[in-house]
Amino acid sequence: MHLTQNLSRSIQQTPDAIATIYQGRKRSFAELGQRVAKLAGALRQVGLAAGDRVGMLALNSDWYLEYYLGTYWAGGVVNPINTRWSAAEIAYSLTDCQTRILLVDDAFAGMIEDLRRRSPELQTVIHIGDGAAPAGMLSYEALVAAADPVEDALRGGEDLAGVFYTGGTTGSPKGVMLSHRNIFVNSVAMVAEGAIQRGCTGLHAAPMFHLADGCFMNAMLASGGCHVMVPRFEPTAVLEAIQRERVSEALLVPTMIQMLVDYPELPRYDLHTLRNMLYGASPIGEGLLDRAMKTIPSAGFTQLYGMTELSPTATILTQEMHRAAGRKLGRHRSGGRAAISCEVRIVDALGKEVPRGEVGEIAVSGPGVMMGYWDKPAETAAAVRDGWMFTGDGGRMDADGYVYIVDRIKDMIVTGGENVYSAEVEGVIATHSAVASCAVIGVPNDQWGEMVHAFIVRKPGQDVTPEEIVTHCKERIASYKCPRQVSLIDAMPLSGAGKILKTALRAPFWEGRERKVA
Repeated sequence: MHLTQNLSRSIQQTPDAIATIYQGRKRSFAELGQRVAKLAGALRQVGLAAGDRVGMLALNSDWYLEYYLGTYWAGGVVNPINTRWSAAEIAYSLTDCQTRILLVDDAFAGMIEDLRRRSPELQTVIHIGDGAAPAGMLSYEALVAAADPVEDALRGGEDLAGVFYTGGTTGSPKGVMLSHRNIFVNSVAMVAEGAIQRGCTGLHAAPMFHLADGCFMNAMLASGGCHVMVPRFEPTAVLEAIQRERVSEALLVPTMIQMLVDYPELPRYDLHTLRNMLYGASPIGEGLLDRAMKTIPSAGFTQLYGMTELSPTATILTQEMHRAAGRKLGRHRSGGRAAISCEVRIVDALGKEVPRGEVGEIAVSGPGVMMGYWDKPAETAAAVRDGWMFTGDGGRMDADGYVYIVDRIKDMIVTGGENVYSAEVEGVIATHSAVASCAVIGVPNDQWGEMVHAFIVRKPGQDVTPEEIVTHCKERIASYKCPRQVSLIDAMPLSGAGKILKTALRAPFWEGRERKVA
């Protein structure tokens, strides 16, 4: 199982079919294959050895797909970088897994000087774009044009394919190590489940650095589909792409779906080709689902639940369960059933499966379970036990195997589809000189699902405003991790052991809700 296999199959079977469409530029599978083989040759020429990491800091484009496939073809390992991170966070990920080669586009080329200072491991920077490369960078297009195509390295199976960074429970991001087998099986399961149709035309509007879109991308490669890219999610660009390229499948997070269906100009566009709207990263509100199904009647909706550590899909809620029959049973409120190749259980604190209907922790086993966290054996051992990934999500399972997420066991917030670990934000807030103690929780928000809310107790004689706390955070971590609300309080609610009772802080915000996560 190697992640270039599906590209090779499409080159053999449908060489002239369109593989990628980006800003009017169309390339066939034969052209894509040639560029991938030449990019692999170029990467080897600049020093890539088998197993070396290659980073990418860029917006969505056809180059992004070439980066994934070209790195695999060369025998390398991808490190796709969150474009919303601060320079300090990006540099940490580069240094942590010794990423020496970085591809960057015009949107982020201005960060390179700072990243070079922060990460001595960074040696080679390759500029992506049609224009000239900035000083100190190599030109992607010039390298590809000059390179000889090379044979596929055919790394696969348990060989490391990528290091995908996710938030850290103790303050530092964790590099999730996924093998070719991990990702390949997950992508084939998506097609087998019918979540992706053979020969589809799919839209990449969610960020391509994120494994949610990576799952979509690899499933489309398995289906032989055509990849349409827009640089970033923006309603007009998405609607124009769907209409112009006759898009049939799209993957969005619920926040993006809300922005799309509430966009005043939406009725002007012909969206009748859109038949499958996949969504994930957070559950969708029932009201939003109703509006979306009414606004885009041609589209069925498919929910994917999982996490980076699971490559990433664990359960799938099919289109049928979003419609009348499924709604009558309440299935549209679930995350679906275990996907092909996955086994899902609800377990107690000892890892023993609980009776159906009882709440416990969602645990998943199967070939998608990660290899581990990069250079974090203790955290790996805590998360994966006897082949089971303990997700940190609280849930229950009904008699037919449908999983309902009801809470989070680990201290995590999901806002706009991004994971935010409270400990990381608390660690940053605690460095402010006026803060005696702090606690960060997630509170419900109609637009983002959840919102980061900080409670702060000030040191005696010290003063600080909520605005100052937010500014302090934005200088150190990505904006989406920063508090949207800050409450200044006199004292924290504490347990008998002196631990902050976040349940007491959260209770007023979630009162009357069946589900304690958005």
